[in-house]
Amino acid sequence: MNTSFTALVVREVENKVFTQTIEQKDISDLPDGDVLIKVAYSSLNYKDALSAIGNPGVSRNFPHSPGIDAVGKVVETNDTNFPVGKEVLVTGYDLGMNTAGGLAQYIRVPASWVVPLPKNLSPLESMSYGTAGFTAALMVNALIDNGVNTQSGEILVTGATGGVGSVAVSILAKLGYNVCAVTGKQDQAPFLIELGATTVISRDDVIDDKRPMLKERWAGVIDVVGGAMLASAIKATKYTGTVTCSGMVSDTNFTSSIFPFILRGVKLIGIDSVQCPMDKRLTVWNKMSDEFKPANLSALTSQIVLDGVIEQLTAMRAGQSKGRFVVTIL
Repeated sequence: MNTSFTALVVREVENKVFTQTIEQKDISDLPDGDVLIKVAYSSLNYKDALSAIGNPGVSRNFPHSPGIDAVGKVVETNDTNFPVGKEVLVTGYDLGMNTAGGLAQYIRVPASWVVPLPKNLSPLESMSYGTAGFTAALMVNALIDNGVNTQSGEILVTGATGGVGSVAVSILAKLGYNVCAVTGKQDQAPFLIELGATTVISRDDVIDDKRPMLKERWAGVIDVVGGAMLASAIKATKYTGTVTCSGMVSDTNFTSSIFPFILRGVKLIGIDSVQCPMDKRLTVWNKMSDEFKPANLSALTSQIVLDGVIEQLTAMRAGQSKGRFVVTIL
């Protein structure tokens, strides 16, 4: 096997100054691990955009290859559960953060991070989901587990043109929910309607920072924005409704009165996809390959090659991207 491979490499050239280049590396450069995987596809997430500029909350060790998602075939292994040739995927854990990630032709990881590719999901489809899609599926799953069904009422999805939001809209629509999508990009309303949103509204239609309670509207909420958006969504959630939160695009903090929680029994559930236990991880990935799988998964996906990653990560940091970006590594 040729031990040389291509990867995106982020280097700190001086204090807090980072460069991003496509370079040749050697398999011996990879960290120790149980399973060596030849990567077919990766995908782009906001964490990759932050890792590429040396955000210390994501990556601290450089040089480094970002990429928190990867799918491919096992080429070397010391774990009988993952024989050579098996198709597998890896999302979350430390991949692409401080462990060399999927924006490269090879990764080597612990077997405890590896998920067998579900039977009804192609490698390309799995990266159309990626971490963003897996997070969206966890959030939808949490709504269902907490009794929010298709007859409960409208589901609010914030940040709807982003990776998590767009997949959440698609999954909810596939399941038959009435989806209200929020976006600051009103020109993208046709895109969200195509994904299955029933209604598209602006941020101003949601945010109210004056009153402690609002008229009941949302049976459930999928929020990736945080800040005033999350606070306002909680205020307008119906009796015993559920709010799920996985992001902080707007703000890491929010302020809420106790009233929605004690007068309406509203539940606020944080969603973490990084350290999600393997049993739940497998259950949700199997749902993503079956009842959660939208017919229009390809509609929210754009394909690029490794040479186009740097430009797209820049656009992502500037809030100029929509949907999901799959990176062909082959």
